[in-house]
Amino acid sequence: MKLRDYIRLGWDQLKRRVVVTALCAMGIAIGSASIIVALSFGESINHFSKQQMYDFLKSDEISVSAGRGPESEASGDPAAAKPYELTKAKIDLMRSFPHVKAISTYRTLNGFTLKLDTKQGYLYNIYATELDTLADFGIELQQGGPSDLENTIILSYGATMGLQDEQASRRTVSYQNDKEAIEAWKAQRTIAYPMYQKMVTLVPQAFTENSGEGKQIPVRVVGILKKPEGMSDEMISNQKIAYVSPSLGKRLYEAQLEMNGGKPRPGNNGEASGTADYDVVKVKVTESSHVKDVEQLLQKLKVSVETNLHREEQIQSQLAIVRIVFGGAGLFILFVASISIVVAMTMSTYQRRRQIGIMKVLGANLSQIRNMFMIESALLGLLGGLIGILTSYWVIWAINIVIMRFSGSSGSDEVLFISPWILPLGLFFAIMTGVLSGIYPAVKASRTDALTAIKRD
Repeated sequence: MKLRDYIRLGWDQLKRRVVVTALCAMGIAIGSASIIVALSFGESINHFSKQQMYDFLKSDEISVSAGRGPESEASGDPAAAKPYELTKAKIDLMRSFPHVKAISTYRTLNGFTLKLDTKQGYLYNIYATELDTLADFGIELQQGGPSDLENTIILSYGATMGLQDEQASRRTVSYQNDKEAIEAWKAQRTIAYPMYQKMVTLVPQAFTENSGEGKQIPVRVVGILKKPEGMSDEMISNQKIAYVSPSLGKRLYEAQLEMNGGKPRPGNNGEASGTADYDVVKVKVTESSHVKDVEQLLQKLKVSVETNLHREEQIQSQLAIVRIVFGGAGLFILFVASISIVVAMTMSTYQRRRQIGIMKVLGANLSQIRNMFMIESALLGLLGGLIGILTSYWVIWAINIVIMRFSGSSGSDEVLFISPWILPLGLFFAIMTGVLSGIYPAVKASRTDALTAIKRD
């Protein structure tokens, strides 16, 4: 017998037993759909987590600072520390490394008052860096962009929120026992003010008792960062940061020193590299898979290197466990469905004893009888797998609708998706379930005695 003959006989048997075929096919469909949905959950979570890691962990970035050599710590000799300094020559050499997308120097300044006409706010952190590299590091702007002018600043969206009159800010202390005033103050904190292309004044905050009067530095707002998505206005209002050029950052640092008697503000890390221009260099790598290669090259320059790659590996290992759990649940459901196939095919063997006996009398051998039942089981698995693929698309579609409705999202991007490689895998498991479940009934059928089967029927 040829393969098409087996397929025709198997399909005829499946059509004759419509109810049994439908029940077995639905069992396999549920199992294969469970595997597809489970793997889709794992794949979607993995994709989402990678996006979050790139946004928050910055796993494709490397922070480089001045190295700390053992001879400089032991001897205390400043000359011994020179090989470990983060010099401009080393930075220029870093730009020539393979897989390096962008390089930017960073200097962090803390504690500045921001004044706009009669209102004022605060900047918790000011980052002095090359402003034209912000886009390379994934920092998106909602308004404006970097400017070639000297006294310019780019504010975060949170820095535009919560500005208030100086007198009102002084009265805030007396609001502690007034609930209505406190609620009004909280509501005022989340109001964003139009500050694009406005002139604002930066004043360093005092942190010592003998601090002098802060030097006022006027700057123009040339850009506003994009408002973060998925965060409450209360959380966004606490993200009060800004970006300025390295030259302006140096002036701000000197203003802090002048105001506080030559002492740097605690939390400023400008002395780490021995220069007032930068303390950290950030290296953007083309892909996170190349981070280790670039890290090894940087370590040869005798500098300190820090990455978030180990955190990404930890998260990936945790996600692998989640995907295994989801896949295991689908396999268990498929195993339960295989039991129904074994029972159905075994019952079919008893019901078709006369047919099997006649086939043997006409010359059918044991392998032909086994193959007939195996092909029939495989067709049952194929039918269930195709139904399972269709069912899995319906399930994913329904879950996406529920998620978008409860999250209030109006976008067209799907939260869950089915990768192309998952579909053949789910269909493979469905067919294998049918084939493996048909082994015992096939062997049982091939061992049926022809004469006894004909006499009984």
